[in-house]
Amino acid sequence: MLTAEQMLAAQKANLATLFDLGQKAFEGVEKVMELNLQVAKTSFEEVSEHAKAVLAVKDAQELLALHASLLQPSAEKAAAYSRHLYDIASGTSAEVSKLAETQMAEAQSKFASVVDNAVKNAPAGTENAVVLVKSAVAAANNAFESVQKAAKQAADVAEANFQAISSSAVKATQAAASKARKSA
Repeated sequence: MLTAEQMLAAQKANLATLFDLGQKAFEGVEKVMELNLQVAKTSFEEVSEHAKAVLAVKDAQELLALHASLLQPSAEKAAAYSRHLYDIASGTSAEVSKLAETQMAEAQSKFASVVDNAVKNAPAGTENAVVLVKSAVAAANNAFESVQKAAKQAADVAEANFQAISSSAVKATQAAASKARKSA
């Protein structure tokens, strides 16, 4: 049975974890806001330059060439923005996962301590039950570790797929822009 001090300590630890998670989430939101502000500022400057360039155009061919020359950088910038968003999200997720793993490790340690204490105080003749409990705890720990490894592998595969798709999109846009310039 838990004592009042143990319950208070557990509540304090849970509260600290909650605040840590909130801080990590807030940092992620802050990074996204900074990125969006930078993109808005850059976009405003680019629109201004584009408008000036459009006003300086003398014929339709020059206008088509100007628009074709802007297609590739826009797609690359969109891909870069997506990569930045993904990096922010995956970084925040990694920090939250690390915090969760630390909490799980502490919880497993505390649970193992409780089980060990219970085993030490087990009455004579309950050796089979003790072995069964230890086996169940070991199986649960192994299952948790397997799930963690699978989740990490899935995240790695998702990141590799995202990078491949992003790269393919930029290459396709470059090819389309090159084709548009040739036909202009």
